[in-house]
Amino acid sequence: MSQSAYIKLVAGSKNQDITLQDVQDALHRYREQTSRTGEQLGWDYERAAFPYTIESKGDERWFYLKGITSQYKHIIMGIGETASVSGEPAKCVQVVLPDESTHGDKSKANELCKYIAKSWLAELTMFNGRTVYYNPRK
Repeated sequence: MSQSAYIKLVAGSKNQDITLQDVQDALHRYREQTSRTGEQLGWDYERAAFPYTIESKGDERWFYLKGITSQYKHIIMGIGETASVSGEPAKCVQVVLPDESTHGDKSKANELCKYIAKSWLAELTMFNGRTVYYNPRK
């Protein structure tokens, strides 16, 4: 059975609206940062930190990350809406691990979710159901 994690934009997040392009831009920034780290370390850290290609089937609601090694298969990312604490709809990114996903996919998905949620100051509901708040709360 597939598992899902959610990155929710809440009050205090940097943006209140997101698109698929915003998610892809965040992944490109992650890839760029890891490539710079690799340059400093003198090895191809980018390939180890982001072992995926970004693939799209032409749908405006989701795309998937396809693994480039046998240790990684797929991670699906899509945008949608969910209810916030106040009951109003809030934009979110749903990250899905299909049935054929590996343990490596789950580890990378957790890492990517944390990176995106932290950079957007969002609320992250992880695959195990726990919630991490990166947004400033009062």
